[in-house]
Amino acid sequence: MSKVYTECPVEYTASMIANKWKILILRDLLTGTKRYNELTRSVVGISAKVLTENLRELESDGIISRKVYPVVPPKVEYSLTKKGNELKPIINLMKEFGIKYKDKK
Repeated sequence: MSKVYTECPVEYTASMIANKWKILILRDLLTGTKRYNELTRSVVGISAKVLTENLRELESDGIISRKVYPVVPPKVEYSLTKKGNELKPIINLMKEFGIKYKDKK
C-alpha cells in the first residue's frame, strides 16, 4: 500500500518518522551503523516483527540503507542515508525538549 500525502510538508515529514519505534531506531543509528541484534537490544520493548517492519519502511522511504554481507550466518547492517542524516536536527530538538520538560509535569 502506498502512502498518500496532502501538500503539507509537516505531514510528509511526520509520515517518515510516524511512530515511537522509528524515532528510537533513528536515534540509535545517529551514532553509526548497527546490526539487527544491536538494534534489538537498544530499542527496548520492540518485538522482532515490529523492528523488521519499521526497518523495511524506513528503507523504503530512503531514510536508512541496508547492507547484506554474503556470509553464514547472515550479516546485515543498517545505517542512515543522506536523507536520514538530515533528520538529526529534528531528533536533537526532541532530545532537548525531553531534557527540559521530562521531569516538569
